[in-house]
This record gives sequence, C-alpha cells and structure tokens, in this order.
Amino acid sequence: MRHKSAVVKRQWFARRRYGFGARPTTWQGWLITAIALAGAIGAVAGVKKTTGEILLVGIAGLYLALAYSLGGAKKLIDATERGVESNDDHALENGIAKVSVPPAIYGPQSPREIAEAIVSHTGKFADATEDAVMSDSVIVVNHLTKQFGPRVAFEDVSFSVRRGEVFGFLGPNGAGKTSTVRTLSTLVTPTSGTAEVAGIALTGKHDIEIRQRIAVMTEVPGLYLRLSVTENLVFFAGLYGYRDVQPRIDRALEAVNLTSRASDLCGSLSKGLRQRVGLARALLNDPEIVFLDEPTSGLDPVASLDVHNLIIALRDKGVTVFLTTHRLDEAEKLCDRVAILNTTLRTVGRIDDLRRRMFQKSILVSTAAPLANPERLFSSIESVASWSTDYTGGYVLIVSDVRVAAPAITRALVAAGADVLSLAEGHHSLEEVYLELVGAAGQGGTQ
Repeated sequence: MRHKSAVVKRQWFARRRYGFGARPTTWQGWLITAIALAGAIGAVAGVKKTTGEILLVGIAGLYLALAYSLGGAKKLIDATERGVESNDDHALENGIAKVSVPPAIYGPQSPREIAEAIVSHTGKFADATEDAVMSDSVIVVNHLTKQFGPRVAFEDVSFSVRRGEVFGFLGPNGAGKTSTVRTLSTLVTPTSGTAEVAGIALTGKHDIEIRQRIAVMTEVPGLYLRLSVTENLVFFAGLYGYRDVQPRIDRALEAVNLTSRASDLCGSLSKGLRQRVGLARALLNDPEIVFLDEPTSGLDPVASLDVHNLIIALRDKGVTVFLTTHRLDEAEKLCDRVAILNTTLRTVGRIDDLRRRMFQKSILVSTAAPLANPERLFSSIESVASWSTDYTGGYVLIVSDVRVAAPAITRALVAAGADVLSLAEGHHSLEEVYLELVGAAGQGGTQ
C-alpha cells in the first residue's frame, strides 16, 4: 500500500550544498530569477545612485528569501524530524519508509533510532530493525576492473556496501585494495565496469558531487607539520568552500577527543594523535562514507584502540566505513561484513557465515590422559563423521550437528572412564578463513 502523503513536488530552487545561495531548477524558478534580474537592472539604470543601490539590495534580499522558501529539501512525513526522509513518489511502500539517513555525523540519530521512527510512523516493525535501516546500498560495484598499462590492479570485482556498516576490505600486499579505494573515491578512472558511490554513478562526470559526500583517510594523513591542529583543519575546510568553519572544526575535534590539543603543532604530536587529526579532517564535511586505508598501521595498542572506538562511533551515527586493513583481528572485531581480494574478489559476507560456509562443524575434546582406543570410541558415536588429534594432544571431532553430537560424545567419554578436561565447539578465526582463500597464492602486482 502507498501512503497518501508521500507525494514529492519538484522544488523550484535547489540550495547549494556548499557556500551561499540557491539556483533555479524549474521554469517557475527561472521566471522569478528573470524578474529579479530585470528589477535589479532597472534599479541601477533608472534611478539615482543611492536609491538604486538600496533597491538593488532589497531586490536581492527578496529574491533569496523566495528562493529559500521555495527550495531545499522537503520533509514528507512526521518522522523526518528524527532523520527519516522520503526520496520520491514511491517513498512509502508496504508501510515502511524508504530511508535516507542524513550525513550529519554529530546529530542524535543512530540506525536504531531511525528505525524506531519508521515504526512510530507506520505502526509496523520490519523483520529486523537494523535491516530496515541498512538494507539500501551506498556503494554498488559491478564488474569493475583497473589496469595500469599491462598490469592488472584488480579485475571483475563486484560487491555492495550497505548504509551504516563497517565493511572490511582485506587482502595481501598488491592485491588491489588501495587501487579500489582510489577508484571509488574518484582519484583514478576505472578501466571497465560500473560503480555507484553515495547513489551517484562513477562516470567521471560527477566526481565533485561524490567527493562532497565522502571522506578518505590514508595511512599517512598528509598534515602540515609546522601548522597547528586547528590551522590544518581551517586549511582543509577552506578546500570545501566552508566559510564559518570554527563550529565545524570544534565538532570534529570533539569527536576525536582532541579539543585540548587544538593549538599544538602537528609536528609535535605522536603518530597516533596525527591519525586522530587525520580522522578529524575526514569528518569536516559530514561524510556519508568514510574510506579508511590502514588507519592503525604502526600504532601501539592504546592508539589503535582509540581509532577502533572512533570507527564504532561513526557506525553508531549511521556513517558507512570502508576499512582496508592487514590486521585480521581488527577486521574481526570491527567489521559487519568483509570482502577478501587478491586481484579478483574471493568472497564477500559476514565472518560467521564465511566460517560456516568454509569449515565443517567440529567439537574439541581435551582429556587428562590420552584415550586407550579413541578410534573405537569415536566411531561408535553416530553423530561423529571423523576425528583427528591436534597439536595439543586433544581430539577434533567433525560432526553434523553440534547440539546433537555434544551430549552423545560426553556420555561416551564418561562411560569409557575418561577424565574430561573440556569439551567445546570448534571456532575458526578470520585468519583461518583468510588463509584458506588466499593461501600461498602469491602477492599481487600493485596496489
């Protein structure tokens, strides 16, 4: 069913994303612009200088007031005050709003709060609250390839990244991770294939629009070491065309917990603090998507933990984080989903799903002393498919269903008089998944 109020009328004027002013987008807007222009010319040419200047200022002010009242984003449902917007005539389908999460990092909306806003408006609850918010993709890649002359950086890569998730991009040195980030952030042009970033086609014609919606933080932040933290941020904010930058800088510094170091020279900061300044720089434009390329490389555990907490805070605010890293423990801790790349894409999915897909279910058994006849014991248990010993002297039992096998194994061990120290379900780390997929396939050619 379609909600009656979800009708979008095309606005007469569009507010500029950066700077000051508006531009006409319909014939009505152009008509108002032409009338204002004619009035301004008449004011300057037809009356005395002082009076003409007063009239000119008045006409300009009236025009801007009209443009701003007839333009800008239209809020279509009551829940928009909590961050839910309808995007088009089909914004409400089946009682659930099509969500466009605003990129204001420092606002109060989290994915769950936005989902609750949907529920309060529609009276319906989606199958999973977060899925209702994050089901739309902000990055869509189809058969993307990048070559540098005869060398292939990455080839025929396809994946999508959902709004508000931390997406891990893993692979060995030279696998094409950095080249993929550079391509998606419009720094290099793909050789073939298609992609959309923040809903904008990656064609080369809309690079500025994409850059306004994303931020990129590289392993080396690229700060000016002889300038203070604030001076660096003022400079980079100026590149975006911002004018009143201090409130924006204050929010970014507060987000990375660097307010007390705002006056310090960047050259006097540790590497961990410089990384946090780099992240503050990335937050200046309230990005929808943040690309983080090896953000914790070379950092000590405390500094790495600070970066991890910042990434989690970004996700909680609905920002999409595209994370490339060599640290598999970091990816396992932070990422909602991961992709493993080695020139071509090996797999994409949730880590738990990858484990289940790639490895058989197992139970690990440890006993005080070796079993007298483990073959006879384990082969008598119907739910055990096979068994082996591990490097600790314990036993690894491959089973079809852990919940069925574990009680049967326990009873059999007790009946055999074994002193059981532990019995637990086998757990495969992301490192094992990674090595299984990448293995000793060798290193790629270039990143």
